[in-house]
Amino acid sequence: MRYAYALTGALLLGGTAASLVLQHPATAAQVAQNEPGTINAAAPRAGAPMRFADMVARLQPAVVNISTDQKVTVQQPANPFAGTPFGDLFGQFGGGGGRGGAPVTREAQSLGSGFIISPDGYIVTNNHVVAAGMRGAVVTSIRVTLPDRKEYVAKLIGRDAASDLALLKITAPGPLPYVKWGDSAHARVGDWVIAIGNPFGLGGTVTAGIISAVHRVTGAGGANDRFIQTDASINQGNSGGPMFDMNGNVIGINSQIFSQSGGNIGIGFAIPAEEAKPIIDTLMKGGSVKRGYLGVGIQPVTDDIAAALGLPKNSGEIIGRVEPGGPAAKAGLRAGDVVTRVNGTAVTPDTTLSYLIANASPGSTVKLDIMREGKPMSITAGVTTRPPEDQLATTTGGGDDFSGDDDDQGSEQAAPASNAIGVTVQPLTPAIARQVGVDSTVQGVVVSAVDPSSDAGQKLRRGDVISAINGTPVRSAADLARGVQAAKSAGRPQVLLMINRARGQSGFVPVKIK
Repeated sequence: MRYAYALTGALLLGGTAASLVLQHPATAAQVAQNEPGTINAAAPRAGAPMRFADMVARLQPAVVNISTDQKVTVQQPANPFAGTPFGDLFGQFGGGGGRGGAPVTREAQSLGSGFIISPDGYIVTNNHVVAAGMRGAVVTSIRVTLPDRKEYVAKLIGRDAASDLALLKITAPGPLPYVKWGDSAHARVGDWVIAIGNPFGLGGTVTAGIISAVHRVTGAGGANDRFIQTDASINQGNSGGPMFDMNGNVIGINSQIFSQSGGNIGIGFAIPAEEAKPIIDTLMKGGSVKRGYLGVGIQPVTDDIAAALGLPKNSGEIIGRVEPGGPAAKAGLRAGDVVTRVNGTAVTPDTTLSYLIANASPGSTVKLDIMREGKPMSITAGVTTRPPEDQLATTTGGGDDFSGDDDDQGSEQAAPASNAIGVTVQPLTPAIARQVGVDSTVQGVVVSAVDPSSDAGQKLRRGDVISAINGTPVRSAADLARGVQAAKSAGRPQVLLMINRARGQSGFVPVKIK
C-alpha cells in the first residue's frame, strides 16, 4: 500500500439517488441556469437500480482481498560497545557484534483490493499492491481471499508500473464469479458510482459517491496520467478495487487519493476502464506495454509564460530540455519550442504532450506543430520506445519540473540592478561556469545582481545563467536588453528567460518587466 501525503494508493467509490438532467428552455431568451422548471429530476437509466443493495449483492462475490508476504533485508546498527565488556550484551538486543551491523531479514505484508474479470480466475489490481513495499524487500507470495473466505495463492501474470496495473491468476475447482468492463469514455461529472474494497483491511466494504471530474491530470506524467476523480471515501487498502457505474459495470480501478494526512478528504482517483483494459489485455496475452518516447523535458505554458510569449492561455507545452541524440534532437526540436499540436490534436492541460507521445506507437512518426521565436512551424519527429521508469529517473535532468524559486537567493542579492527586468549580468567565462557549477557547454550571461523589489528578485539569484530571452540566444548584456525592448515594443508585460543552474538544472522562468 502506498502511504503518502499527496497522491496516495487507495480506492474510489460512488453514490445513490436520482440524477438531474438539464432541460434547455424553449425560448431564445437567456435565463438562469437553475431557473425553476428548467431542471427536472429524472429516473435512473433503463436497467439501473433505484437502490444499491441488489446490485451490490451481485457484484461483491467478484471483489477480492489481495495480500502479499514479503522478506525485507535490513542492516543492523553497528555495535558501539564492540571490543568492550558490554559488546556481547549489545548483541543480545539485536545490535551487530562488530563495526558494521550484520544484515537481518524480517517479514512484512501489504494489503489491497482486486476484482475477478474471468471465470477461470484472472484478477486485476494495482501494481503497487503486489510490488515490494520498500528497498531491500522481496515479495515471496501473493494471496487472494474471496468474500466467502476461501484463500488462494496467486500467480503474477504481468505488471505495468507506468500505469500502476497488475494482472494475477488463481486456480479454483470451478468457475468463479466475475465482472465485466464498462464504458468509461461516456462517464460524466455528476454520475453516481459505487466501489467495493478493503479499506484498512475491512473486507467487502461498499462506498458510494459521484464522479467529480474526468480526464484529471495528477502530474505523474506519461501515457496514463488521466484519471476519474471522485468524492467518495477512499482509504488505504482500497487500491486495486473496482469502481462501478449504475449498471454494475467496471468503469475504473481505484488507485490514488489526494491527502495531507494519509486519510480520505474526498479527493480520490481511479484509472479509467478505457485506459486500463487495453493494458490488461496485453498482459493477459503475455506481452509487455510499449509506449512512445520523444526525449524531451517539458514545462506547462503557465499564464505568465503565455503572456511572455504572446500565446493563448492553456495551450501547448514548452520544451525545457532536449536529450542529446534522442528522437527530438534528431528532428531538430530545440529548448524553448512550444508544442501546440501532435498529429492535429491540441496540447492542453487535459491532453498533455506526455500523454499524446506516450500513446503514439514506437517506430511511428508524429507531426508536431510548434511555435519558435513567435513563428509557427511544423516538425516531423520519429517516436522510439520509452525506456523503463527507473532508467529515465537516472538520465533526466531538471528540465521536466524547473522552478524559478530557490531558497538560497536572499543572501546572494546585491545592489539594485540596472535594466528593465531588475537584473545585472556579465559574460559567462569558463572560470565563472566552473564557479557557479554549470556545464562547460552552456552559453549565456551570468546574473551578478538582482533587484529585490523586482519580479526577478523573487525568481532569480546570483549565479543563474541566462541562455535565451523569448527564444532568442543571449550572449551579452546588450542581447538581454534588446530582448526586453522587443517584448516592450510588442506590448508584452513580461519576458521568458531560459535559466541554467548547477547540477544540470535548466528551465524557463517568466519575469515581469518593470
